[in-house]
Amino acid sequence: MELLKVDSLYKTFKKHKVPAVEGVSFSISQGEVLGLVGESGCGKTTLAKIILRLINADKGIVSYKGRELLKISHSDMRRLRKSLQIIFQDPYASLDPRMRIKEAIEEVYDIHNNVPRQDRKNKTTELLETVGLGESYLNRLPSELSGGERQRIGIARALATEPEFIICDEPVSSLDISIQAQILNLLMDLQKRKNLTYLFISHDLGVIGSICHRVIVMKSGRFIETGACEDVFKNPQHEYTKTLLKSSIL
Repeated sequence: MELLKVDSLYKTFKKHKVPAVEGVSFSISQGEVLGLVGESGCGKTTLAKIILRLINADKGIVSYKGRELLKISHSDMRRLRKSLQIIFQDPYASLDPRMRIKEAIEEVYDIHNNVPRQDRKNKTTELLETVGLGESYLNRLPSELSGGERQRIGIARALATEPEFIICDEPVSSLDISIQAQILNLLMDLQKRKNLTYLFISHDLGVIGSICHRVIVMKSGRFIETGACEDVFKNPQHEYTKTLLKSSIL
């Protein structure tokens, strides 16, 4: 079943003459992991923010389960955000350094009003256990955690609304190689257990190859190649894709 569809999306920022996103179209099926790869500045994160309506598109269509996200009211979009979540690149920047982990996760319940107050501690503990941590982390501050632990908290926050679709925006690029593998394994396990749908953004085809079913290669705001990961890796058609492959460890 088609979960998300993007059609002819455009975005140009006023200070730049070159479009950040130029006429891109794709769809994601329920339970699929779609990779989006390209160098920094090619438009990947801009596209992600448009999908979640964190920034506006100039024109185009984004539909989720048949609903046009760019046209619905802000209140309807807020309700839909329970189903559409994001895991950010920098787990430290996405956490309030003054908030204990318990408060950081329970803040999500306050925003979405999806967990009764008396159930919140148990729900938060359960989420921490789901991402490989536990109750002992409830009262810790972000500064007391490693980068990998902070990213696990970011994943727990994304899971707190029980979403169907998650954008993973470079979720392992700021982590050590050994920790990257642990976080990727966690994301793959969660995807299978919960039948999650991911748009997985990275600049590294090696990372994309370890988790994704299909891949889109993006350059200067445009999609230049797309296909099953195995096909693109074995027989890349575009010179830019070949360059990315040479710089990745597959």
